[in-house]
Amino acid sequence: MIRLFLLGGVVAAAAGLGACQRTPETPTPAPFSLRTSRLNGAAGTSFSAVPRTPQLTFTFSAPLLRGQDLNRAISLQAGAGGALAYAASLPNDTTLLVRSAAALPGLSRYTLTVTSSLQSAAGQPLGQSAVVSFSTGIDSTAKFARLSTPALLDLVQRQTFRYFWEFGHPVSGLARERNTSGDVVTTGGTGFGVMAMLAAANRGFITREQARARVALIVGFYLTRATAYHGAYAHWLNGATGATIPFSAKDDGADLVETALLLQGLLCARQYFSGADANETALRTAINQLWDGVDWAWFRQPGQNVLTWHWSPTYQFAINQPIQGWNEALIVYALAAAARVPARAIPRVVYDQGWARAGAIANGQAYYGVPLPLGEAGGGPLFFAHYSFLGIDPRGLTDTYANYQTQVTAHVRLNQAYCVANPGRYAGYSAACWGLTASDDPGGYAAHSPTADNGTIAPTAAVASVPYDTTRCLPALRFFYYTLGDKLWGDYGFKDAFNLQRLWFADSYLAIDQGPQVVMLENARSGLLWQLFMSCPEIKTGLRNLGFQSPAL
Repeated sequence: MIRLFLLGGVVAAAAGLGACQRTPETPTPAPFSLRTSRLNGAAGTSFSAVPRTPQLTFTFSAPLLRGQDLNRAISLQAGAGGALAYAASLPNDTTLLVRSAAALPGLSRYTLTVTSSLQSAAGQPLGQSAVVSFSTGIDSTAKFARLSTPALLDLVQRQTFRYFWEFGHPVSGLARERNTSGDVVTTGGTGFGVMAMLAAANRGFITREQARARVALIVGFYLTRATAYHGAYAHWLNGATGATIPFSAKDDGADLVETALLLQGLLCARQYFSGADANETALRTAINQLWDGVDWAWFRQPGQNVLTWHWSPTYQFAINQPIQGWNEALIVYALAAAARVPARAIPRVVYDQGWARAGAIANGQAYYGVPLPLGEAGGGPLFFAHYSFLGIDPRGLTDTYANYQTQVTAHVRLNQAYCVANPGRYAGYSAACWGLTASDDPGGYAAHSPTADNGTIAPTAAVASVPYDTTRCLPALRFFYYTLGDKLWGDYGFKDAFNLQRLWFADSYLAIDQGPQVVMLENARSGLLWQLFMSCPEIKTGLRNLGFQSPAL
């Protein structure tokens, strides 16, 4: 019994000991996670301007399951949402390598995602998806067949001219402000369009009679349908009715700068249509009626030796913006001094004290090694070198304040030099990809310049500067057409602007940006518009009265 008792006690004790011991736990595996992501050797998750055949490498915290279907775990998507082909491999136990199956389109956004469908050798799913976003750089291959320089310039002029010819307002013939403007037409842009029509007739894109008829339609509309304010016209009109459309809250009347840009074009037309037949004679008479109707002197407010930009029948001179240099408005003073009605003309003192600000118009500093005679630091937006000089020939033109050939050439060169230096490190800027001026941009519309740069380039800046410096400007024109043409070239020539930093391309065309391209390319090729405008007897007299000298005078 004692033996049995002891045995029972041993058994009981053994049972008690078993109840106090814990079963050993299986170790929890470490999470299966991404360690690093690299694109072409550079670590990160977001990249820009990468080569079009990128190689993405992912390393993980644990060996990968060999033989798994990698296509279930990987997605390569274009920014627009389309799936793209790729090749994936496992070069070692913990590394995944992904390459695009073909060169990707340039200047586009992409996202590569490795999802939780990826498994480790232990069967664990990836704990969190790995996402890499990137954008490709410029595709330097030519998008269109190569053309001779004359053929390329013909193409750019002809295609851009279509904006004014095919898209001109069907009732009035005036130029629409932009390609989405409907009935909103622009006075200054119409002046550019008239000059473009003369260039087109000169090139044989349209006949002389077609150009005359369209210009006659435009002039007749201004004379019979549009409201003149002391002879000047509004910035915007309704192209069907002629009614003034306010440009801003108090800008519901005359715009003297827009009127000057219109008349610059119409005076060129007057000189071009010099025939003795009834139609051309009638057109010249109608243009002179518009020209003589502007009371330039009235826009010189009492006691002031400066012209005023705006006048409103409701607010009068409330905006009170003086027309002072240096900017795009030299043409206003050239015309105001040339007025054929003496009481409506201005004396030289208004030019000297108003426009030239008693000499304060001068700059004299050098930027990027380029001395700039006039204007603001960095030169300002490049349209300053275009609008007045669509008609005024700057070659050999001088006055008390500057040599204007030097001025416009310097402005172009420093604009390009700034873009080459690229202090803002904006994507794409180069000796062939440059040009800062007023244009649309990703945020709306702005005047871009070396002191107001956000990465937006407008083709009109370099294209309209071709007559000033072909060695700098023609390569830019070719770059815009051949290299960026798949995104930048359209029904009416080059679209308004682009920003490679933001991978943004405008879908817009603006009259004031399309017109200078047609006109200035013609001036570069034949000097046509310069010859026409400078042949006006009253322009010669007016410029001389302001102290200008030129071989054309």
